[in-house]
Amino acid sequence: MAAVSSSLSLPSRTPEPSVRKMSILNKFHSVASRTHCNFNAIFKPSTLTLFISTQRLQAHIKSPPRNTIRCLFTGIVEEMGQIKQLGENGGFDMKIGAKTVLEGVHLGDSIAVNGTCLTVTEFDTQLSDFTVGLSPETLRKTSLIELKPGSLVNLERAVQPTSRMGGHFVQGHVDGTGEIVSMDPEGDSLWIKVKASKELLKYVVPKGFIAVDGTSLTVVDVFDKEDSFNFMLVAYTQQNVVIPLKKVGQKVNLEVDILGKYVERLLSSGFVESIKSS
Repeated sequence: MAAVSSSLSLPSRTPEPSVRKMSILNKFHSVASRTHCNFNAIFKPSTLTLFISTQRLQAHIKSPPRNTIRCLFTGIVEEMGQIKQLGENGGFDMKIGAKTVLEGVHLGDSIAVNGTCLTVTEFDTQLSDFTVGLSPETLRKTSLIELKPGSLVNLERAVQPTSRMGGHFVQGHVDGTGEIVSMDPEGDSLWIKVKASKELLKYVVPKGFIAVDGTSLTVVDVFDKEDSFNFMLVAYTQQNVVIPLKKVGQKVNLEVDILGKYVERLLSSGFVESIKSS
């Protein structure tokens, strides 16, 4: 599932001609209510680190339960956007330059940024950029904290009922972060090995799906003794996603296949035993 395409299609709408802004209060409420994330801590300092240290008191903002599905993605990256600006404005704003994902965009739309479901709070179709808000908790627990102006990010709009499912079910609810431990070329392809926590690795199976920085990929092997798994990127994919631009030691956002969680839940609830006894 390593091939990347722009197969998602949205109904034609007339783009809004100018920037529309929400109030700071509404923006921060929108971010907290639309972003559902659960990540491991990031330690690499960046422009965002100062913001984290000054916003601890706002950590009481709560997100809805993780089983509340607000949007759905496929893991087929539509384009790579570029971070234009990072700054505080009541919450923390991230302005991203993009073109494809701005087609038919509206305030409040969901866009996956490196696999993290975020809400559009401002956009400008003439300048080809949009803004998303990030809560302190999201910054503390995602690889987005490593971003800086000029960084490239994977972008995908939420699917609509008429969209083709080119990848797999991706919710934009990142389960945790992994660390790139090796990047080895083979011909024009690239092998990448990622280390992950045991809590995540139990859901990763050979030839199964996983979203890495929002890219739908097929797991090749799982190395339980090394707490890692690997996958291969073909030449086309390498040119259209941000993963090959990263280095060994950097973090990637991971979202495991939701089907594995459902199976685990059914087994732990005694569902199988109840069927056997019926």
